[in-house]
Amino acid sequence: MYQRWSDLLFLHWEYSAATIQATLPEGLFVDTFGGKAYLGAVPFFMRHIRPRFLPAVPGISNFMEMNLRTYVHDCAGVPGVWFYSLDANQWLAVKIARRFFHLPYEHAEMKSSRTAEGRIHYESLRTGGRANGTNCVFDYAPGAEVQQPAPSSLEFFLIERYRLYSSSPNGLLRGAVFHEPYQLSRADVTAWDENLLPLDGFSPTGRPPDHVIMSRGVDVTIYPLERVGTA
Repeated sequence: MYQRWSDLLFLHWEYSAATIQATLPEGLFVDTFGGKAYLGAVPFFMRHIRPRFLPAVPGISNFMEMNLRTYVHDCAGVPGVWFYSLDANQWLAVKIARRFFHLPYEHAEMKSSRTAEGRIHYESLRTGGRANGTNCVFDYAPGAEVQQPAPSSLEFFLIERYRLYSSSPNGLLRGAVFHEPYQLSRADVTAWDENLLPLDGFSPTGRPPDHVIMSRGVDVTIYPLERVGTA
């Protein structure tokens, strides 16, 4: 599949590696940077989604999405992303992603607005069985651009991930994604919350994010999932 991820805000909190490890399926291990594990909340916009050889479809190919994630590696040491949830306001996308990618997509009522200067107001209210009536609200705008992060940096560890993992009835799956390195910028964030954490079973940290950055977006290619050995 082809798609564009636009106006991504990355909010990361340091979190107990042992707590995260206890949530992972067999065959996955929490990835750490300097001995620290992270949970990340990422609100953004999906654009121009289409299968290979087909055009984008108005009303289906553009929607809002927000995920809660952590960073993992498998038995072979291949790094990737583990998603605890992916909230979206396009019900068909939720059904397709659950069915074919075995990802924990959730339907949500979402809305956004944008000022002429580019400041984004973003709201999400999850619906369904994993909802708790809590609204997630973010208000953010891009700041100064930053240099492309070095592979040894925290930014690279948190942002540049080219594998995702999911759990299916037939075992652990891994999918590859390809995009050019993110063009990153500082983020001017005037509203944020941790409400996504308890929605997915984590206790809030009670403090501001430990790392904040954003990107105006990347064009992405998604490849088919493959089985992963767990031994």
